[in-house]
Amino acid sequence: MKKDYTAIRTLSSEEIIKIIPHRYPFLMIDKVEIIEENKSGVGIKCVSANELYFHGHFPEKPIMPGVLILEAMAQTSAAMMMGLTEMKGKFAYFAGINKAKFRRQVLPGETLLLFVDILKMKSKIGKVKGEAYVGEDIACQAELIFAID
Repeated sequence: MKKDYTAIRTLSSEEIIKIIPHRYPFLMIDKVEIIEENKSGVGIKCVSANELYFHGHFPEKPIMPGVLILEAMAQTSAAMMMGLTEMKGKFAYFAGINKAKFRRQVLPGETLLLFVDILKMKSKIGKVKGEAYVGEDIACQAELIFAID
């Protein structure tokens, strides 16, 4: 079941692009709501029928690719972590994905909520638990590992 939450701060798309290096068409999140500083947040992705990947995945039945759901989780995590003062100027790179499961398809017109919780954060490594929801339905869950440089 989708978690209820209260955001203490929101990162707009303009703020996100100041924090992470991703740009259209590879910026996968529209905003990030911080629930608890350096602990948890929610990324929001409004899935549009105009997304370029829908032309090939799949033209007859467009479905958001699972790897892009994972990427949206990663970008949510990176925006949350790299937005901290002590992380300014650093980059977070994927180092691993564990326990990834896809539970439902994500379709054009849906809103994807990406809940991320930082499990561990050291100087060069971060580990995050993520869950992606459409409404009350879980679409994807995974643990993400980051190398920070």
